[in-house]
Amino acid sequence: MASLILPLLGGALIGLSASLLLWLNGRIAGVSGIAGGVFGAVRGDRGWRLAFLAGLLGGGLLLRFAWPGTLGAPPVSSPWWLVVAGLLVGVGTRLGNGCTSGHGVCGVSRGSLRSVVATLTFMATAILTVFVVRHVLGGAT
Repeated sequence: MASLILPLLGGALIGLSASLLLWLNGRIAGVSGIAGGVFGAVRGDRGWRLAFLAGLLGGGLLLRFAWPGTLGAPPVSSPWWLVVAGLLVGVGTRLGNGCTSGHGVCGVSRGSLRSVVATLTFMATAILTVFVVRHVLGGAT
């Protein structure tokens, strides 16, 4: 039961932050769109994006320092795997016109069929990727 508390708290905080961003700012909390918008934001639109991203990074860093064992070890030891994975995620979010937070958290909760299809595609791709990395390539080290 104790192992469920942090994931449940994290999920509740994600839902709360997405709801507050929509309610107070009229924006959908899609992280890829927020991050991408920092570079091409219209005047006066960059500040909230930077604050949102700073909160994401700051929250992770705070959790790392406050409870070092909660995040566990990185899943891969090679930085090249992280670079390749990051690039693939970037391509996927462009192809899907959004990421898991935008489609999975906000879009599905708003009843968007496009977001349901995108989220199912993300999940199927993730399952296939884990299978290939663990069982075909023998692990990503």
